[in-house]
Amino acid sequence: MQRILVVAPNWIGDALMAQPLLARLREKHAGVQLDMLAPEWVAPVARRMPEVDEVIAVPFRHGALELGRRWQLGRALKQRGYTGAIVLPNSWKAALVPFFAGIGLRSGYVGEARYGLLNRLYRKPDKAMRPHYARLAEAPDTEPRQPPPEARLRFDAAQAAATRARFGIEGRYAVLCPGAEYGPAKRWPYFAELARRLDLPVALLGSPNDAAAAEGVGGKNLVGETTLDEAIDLIAGAELVISNDSGLMHVAAALGRPLVALFGSSSPEKTPPQSGRVLWLKPECSPCYQRECPLGHFRCMRELSVDLVLAEARRL
Repeated sequence: MQRILVVAPNWIGDALMAQPLLARLREKHAGVQLDMLAPEWVAPVARRMPEVDEVIAVPFRHGALELGRRWQLGRALKQRGYTGAIVLPNSWKAALVPFFAGIGLRSGYVGEARYGLLNRLYRKPDKAMRPHYARLAEAPDTEPRQPPPEARLRFDAAQAAATRARFGIEGRYAVLCPGAEYGPAKRWPYFAELARRLDLPVALLGSPNDAAAAEGVGGKNLVGETTLDEAIDLIAGAELVISNDSGLMHVAAALGRPLVALFGSSSPEKTPPQSGRVLWLKPECSPCYQRECPLGHFRCMRELSVDLVLAEARRL
């Protein structure tokens, strides 16, 4: 039996955009066991992917080398007898654990000159992330079959209902995600007005880093108050989700929820949600991929009106 170790991306959204790769691997290799090596903050999403057999959560700090700990983990995984590894992040350090585990076939993009650490190299990244990852299920220089499979997350209805009850949420509600991990340039500034004008009660979700973006928005502010598992359960029961380009945007799409996704400094041509409606004004300076507007005017988000967002929400 084939057993493949997949080294997950470091971001929730990227992990979900890699899910079509996992589906393709299952299509191509009957009976394959797919294990995912994932950062602790991504592991809850990986556990809900139906394609993943086991999630190995790792405590490595973001950006840290931690060479000794990676060597120890690699040696511990060697006894599992993996037949292959696929490394999704482009960093040099992300390829170390499969190398230390002595896995014979180690695939991934060249990235940070990972010659030797990887021995099946891909050199033509796609602009869009889903086919970029899905290509790794094929031989190098082979185009993946289009369209890629859709991402889907599992959730238990009874557990989701219990989570809503625990946070005092009853009846119909909308989820607003006013934060974005990368920086202010991805954060739409009008969530407070939107919350006042929506005809649904609202719950705000996000990580502790999104607290400033959620301040003063109103509704039930659960930003920084939930685990990722609890946030997934709350999104699963929402009648509507409105989100910046963030990991929770991709979670909502993978749960099949009605979604309005707001883009400014980033591009839906590269990281689109797989479903829902996308709003992107695309001024001449967008996408800039900067943490803050380098020109100071923030037109890409400032000119995206609440009326326009409400109109898209009503079409759902």
